[in-house]
Amino acid sequence: MKKQHGKHRMRSQITSNMMMSSGVMVARTYVYDWLILMVIVVIGSLLHLIHPFYRFVGKDMMTNLKYPLKSNTVPFWAVPTYALLLPMVIFVVMYLRRRDIYDLHHALLGLFYSASVTTVITNAIKLAVGRPRPDFFWRCFPDGKDVYDQLGNVICHGKRSVIDEGHKSFPSGHTSWSFTGLGFLSLYLAGKIKAFDRKGHVAKLCIIFLPLLVASLVGISRVDDYWHHWQDVFAGGLLGITVAGLCYLQFFPPPYHAQGWGPYAYFEELELSRNAQAANAADVPDAQAMETQNESHLDEQSGIGCMGLTLSPTPDQSPQDMESGGR
Repeated sequence: MKKQHGKHRMRSQITSNMMMSSGVMVARTYVYDWLILMVIVVIGSLLHLIHPFYRFVGKDMMTNLKYPLKSNTVPFWAVPTYALLLPMVIFVVMYLRRRDIYDLHHALLGLFYSASVTTVITNAIKLAVGRPRPDFFWRCFPDGKDVYDQLGNVICHGKRSVIDEGHKSFPSGHTSWSFTGLGFLSLYLAGKIKAFDRKGHVAKLCIIFLPLLVASLVGISRVDDYWHHWQDVFAGGLLGITVAGLCYLQFFPPPYHAQGWGPYAYFEELELSRNAQAANAADVPDAQAMETQNESHLDEQSGIGCMGLTLSPTPDQSPQDMESGGR
């Protein structure tokens, strides 16, 4: 028993040292990715300084653009709160549980890339399309007196900033941001709880559907507030979830994969650690080396579970605990 406990403690110490020493290495390895991310954020900010394309709006088109000018049910400041801050809190909680610096770093980097790329694409399309919002009439003619030129195009006499905002209907920024942030979170949770492990625990689907439901309700609120047409919301949701999926798969295996609970870099580092252990244990008898390999195999395949919800193994758990928890 003491011998087995000593081997487990040594293996846990090696894994713990591997994770702690990897923090600086991860930061150095992905420094250029963070720099590029900052460039994308700056580009997204500069796009707000460009006025949109003023699309032709005739008098006969005003029939569908006379909806009342309302305030936002979901204010702009609330979008980063649930689309960025909430997933970040969950990532940190998962890190405190597993102590996996790769998982924390890649989740944050993937989320930030997803949000920033979505912002640039959304704003660029808004400026290029210049589609009027459903409440454009009251933005253009706040006094209700419409004026048109000889070609039939509107001659707006409202506030310039309000008119510019009225030409940014397609696609919906609230919706694209909601689906990119909460969609990334949904994929992350699906991998961590092993939602597609073929054991038939349908309750897991409720967990990964919840963020998508919130994003959908935000999109619906944009139509209810007459800030967007339904096509704007549909395109925004499709854009957000697509970018989120691409950014997630850049760092993590698909949630249905056997190793979907951890980032690619974790398994690569784990393999390097095993090779180093094998080289250091070259003088150990074959039987003991085979036992070590079998225990390491259990470390990878086992998980921490409760009522069918499983998480990836933590470095300080014994193989017996992880095997019983994973089942």
